[in-house]
Amino acid sequence: MLNVRPILPKLEGGRLQGLLRLIEDGIHLVVAALLVLLAGILTVGVVHDVIRSIVQGPYREKTVVLSALDSSLVLFIVAELLHTVRLTIRNQTLDAEPFLVVGLIAGIRRVLIVTAEAEKSFRWNVEGIELLILAGLILVMATAVYVWRRSTRPGDYFPLQEAGRSPSPTSSPTPGLRGS
Repeated sequence: MLNVRPILPKLEGGRLQGLLRLIEDGIHLVVAALLVLLAGILTVGVVHDVIRSIVQGPYREKTVVLSALDSSLVLFIVAELLHTVRLTIRNQTLDAEPFLVVGLIAGIRRVLIVTAEAEKSFRWNVEGIELLILAGLILVMATAVYVWRRSTRPGDYFPLQEAGRSPSPTSSPTPGLRGS
């Protein structure tokens, strides 16, 4: 019998696995710190822009609202990414669902901005096509989130089947119709 020695070190345990996990956690913490820094910069920027546009120059409601809405939704995306990094560090896994949620928020943000900007001068050739594509993407991502949740957490949708129980015949959803 021929005995073959593996070329790569054993990865199931030991020092190399622990070192790689430590490096991975360090990278996640650096990303989280950068996201927190970005969120702080965005928050200060939004407040500064709103105050400056109200105090100085001509006050244009549409410009102020669009700028604040756009920056606030980007801040919301950063918060969701930070949540995703936190879950990745805690669970030691990378799930697709948080990224789909971030994609949904980004798509909805863009739809809101495009519709607000095109309020007075809507053109089907540019904004219309973009809105149709965004609507399709949002629908696909929402469907993907729904399918992902159904496939990874079936107990959330069928709690009685998951627990191995079935509804009792006396607990009918229609009043007056008991088990017959």
